[in-house]
Amino acid sequence: QVQLVPSGGGSVQPGGSLRLSCEYSGDGYRRDCLGWVRQTPGKEREGIAAIFTGHGGASKYYDDSVMGRFTISQDAAKNMVYLEMNNLKPEDTGEYYCAAKKTSGYCHYKNFEVWGQGTQVTVSS
Repeated sequence: QVQLVPSGGGSVQPGGSLRLSCEYSGDGYRRDCLGWVRQTPGKEREGIAAIFTGHGGASKYYDDSVMGRFTISQDAAKNMVYLEMNNLKPEDTGEYYCAAKKTSGYCHYKNFEVWGQGTQVTVSS
């Protein structure tokens, strides 16, 4: 059973920062391809960041909307994935989900197949 449990959401003013954490456990998904998706008001759920560790290192991929502002990282020893979010904008408001890929193939933030419960992020003055 897949367990992807996020934490760290909240409310912040524009320009502020938040750090999301995700504890992963269980099985049925790839632990070498993890990341984050979000659903903002009026839009479908979309992937925004992925981290691939299947080659011994860490390759990171970001959607253009968060490039340069968000940083994804993973601590495999603690079964944790993080999303550091800086310079937050009102359009970043939404529900954020920790996500994973289940099947083989290219690891990318557009390819996630499972996600857990969400955590709300609100950016407002």
